Amino acid sequence: MNRFVKFLIVIMVLFSGCISTNDNSVSEVKSEQVSDVLYQVSTINALMESIYDGFIPVNEIVSYGDFGIGTFDKLDGEMVVLDGICYQVKTDGVAYRVENVTTPFATVTSFENDETYYLDNMNISEFESYFESKFPSKNMVYAVKLTGNFSKMKTRSVPSQEKPYEKLVDVVINQSVFEFENVSGTVVGFWVPEFMSGLNVPSYHLHFITDDRTAGGHILDFEIDSVEASFDTTPEFYMVLPTSGEFYSMEFSDNLENDLKAVEKQ
Repeated sequence: MNRFVKFLIVIMVLFSGCISTNDNSVSEVKSEQVSDVLYQVSTINALMESIYDGFIPVNEIVSYGDFGIGTFDKLDGEMVVLDGICYQVKTDGVAYRVENVTTPFATVTSFENDETYYLDNMNISEFESYFESKFPSKNMVYAVKLTGNFSKMKTRSVPSQEKPYEKLVDVVINQSVFEFENVSGTVVGFWVPEFMSGLNVPSYHLHFITDDRTAGGHILDFEIDSVEASFDTTPEFYMVLPTSGEFYSMEFSDNLENDLKAVEKQ
């Protein structure tokens, strides 16, 4: 507990919460490694406010879950965790397998699909509306996985930053954009309810990696040819926060909603 604070938040069906900083509670969660738990490093608002210094190693992150997304120290690229392996998509468009790097923001879970659908010929807006209609509740977190063929895929990555850090909404102005046609791969991401705004990205936050694990990034747009689409309900939430550096003294802005929308879809 000397390096960071650990919070365990269990979101029950009736939305009663439990927050613990007790070492025994944390150890129990870590040792079980059960599915249906969302493990998160820091908050999306911290990332929006330029808290880019990594403090958790990615080899620790993948011990919490085999499926997830995030970024890296100094905002150096886009993270995709798939089948327990962490990939870093840099601004050259290449996906690198990594272990000995740190992250300032990441979200992972042990993916076990609860529902699966087979989808054809949809754009991203059609997919998002359709898939959201299949969720049993709009007050849960869902891990979202699409595997198959995409007629179009548009992704991005952002460059490593140097201090003094710019805010994320300004960083993405210089993002690198990658466009694929007739590509096979996997979409990895999450759908988060609105009441978790500030902690994570409300609605969809999706990343992509190709079947050969050589390219990908943060998704800006796609068109589905044919995919297998699954979701995993994750009603438990475990968060790790930094206990030093700029996070401790940061005064967060009241409303980052518009900036976040620009960051996610720009």
